[in-house]
Amino acid sequence: MKHALLAALAGAGILAAGGAQAADAAAVESMLKKHACTACHAIDKKGVGPAYKEVASKYRGQKDAEAQLVAKVKAGGAGVWGKIPMPPNAAVSDADIKTMVQYILSLK
Repeated sequence: MKHALLAALAGAGILAAGGAQAADAAAVESMLKKHACTACHAIDKKGVGPAYKEVASKYRGQKDAEAQLVAKVKAGGAGVWGKIPMPPNAAVSDADIKTMVQYILSLK
């Protein structure tokens, strides 16, 4: 009985953690919409720019990926994914950009 109770509590903790992650994902996806990132990008479909999952795949395993992408989102750029430039996002806070980049890099 004691083991069953512990297992149930552990399972509830896992579910609670998963729920928190889902809430965090929803918050970041809302942030991506707020800052108009979704006008050119989607999670798993190429649009004007690459899909977020493509970005995560390209930068997976690179030590400086987060810093590199934060700088690119802030300053804008062109040439990595084609000729269409990404405009700079100077008005978006560094904290928001970092949060969005961390989320994008977490996608599989």
